[in-house]
Amino acid sequence: MSADTKWGAGDVPDQTGRVAVITGSNTGIGYEAAAVLAARGAHVVLAVRNLDKGKAAVDRITAATPHADVTLQQLDLTSLDSVRRAADDLRAEYSRIDLLINNAGVMTTPKATTSDGFELQFGTNHLGHFALTGQVLDNMLPVEGSRVVTISSNGHRFGSINFDDLQSERGYNRLRAYGQAKLANLLFTYELNRRLSKKGAPTIAVAAHPGSSNTELTRNLPGVIRGPVELVWRQIAQDAAGGALPTLRAATDPQVRGGQYYGPDGIGEQRGHPKLVQSNRKSHDEDVARRLWTVSEELTGVTFPV
Repeated sequence: MSADTKWGAGDVPDQTGRVAVITGSNTGIGYEAAAVLAARGAHVVLAVRNLDKGKAAVDRITAATPHADVTLQQLDLTSLDSVRRAADDLRAEYSRIDLLINNAGVMTTPKATTSDGFELQFGTNHLGHFALTGQVLDNMLPVEGSRVVTISSNGHRFGSINFDDLQSERGYNRLRAYGQAKLANLLFTYELNRRLSKKGAPTIAVAAHPGSSNTELTRNLPGVIRGPVELVWRQIAQDAAGGALPTLRAATDPQVRGGQYYGPDGIGEQRGHPKLVQSNRKSHDEDVARRLWTVSEELTGVTFPV
């Protein structure tokens, strides 16, 4: 494929024989990615909190693609116990996992904590996925071409990792907390890929972001700004199918390399076809990444086989 070719869902290679686990895949870009992967032959596991909504998603996928092979796995990323149970189920059911797409997330929520006492956005978007990845990675490491794809956002650009107050206990700002969580997604991806590379594993870690995608993420914005933001959002955002393209490219394009980051090719990376993009300087700070990794292991009790 030439550099100027517009990559689309039709470029997803045949996925027959591959197992793809996608978190938060009953709606939005996770659902759209799941639908495409299933249509291309993958066995897709929708790892979702609400099984009723998950069942509805399975029905929609199989209605469009009758041969689709789609199953459900209950997963609540706000509970480390739920993450452990889900990881146990996945390890037992699938001796090989080709794709883990860490897609689920919350954005700009009111101040709240997970069942383990973590700030909700940091706990869900980063720690939950950190714990899940660490506990299923053994089933990925022997698999040639396996990938961990973690979804970040442009919000990482206004984030910083506040090690003195990771859980925003001294003061909570929902945008800062979101930025911290999305920056953590990238620091995790790059550090995981470094560790995988040092181990000589065939597994790679890649990140993607959807740009501005018309999904449910804006539902938690404060009421005074939600209306104006959604008005502007509708003008610049692409639909969820378009927002899923960077995820799909990161997950399936044979030319993707570990430690890369994919997003839309339009102005400000808000919309468009997926291309290789660059994250900010903070996301590449290896000292911060190693410290975040150590803290994440301590908080979750999960250590990685790399």
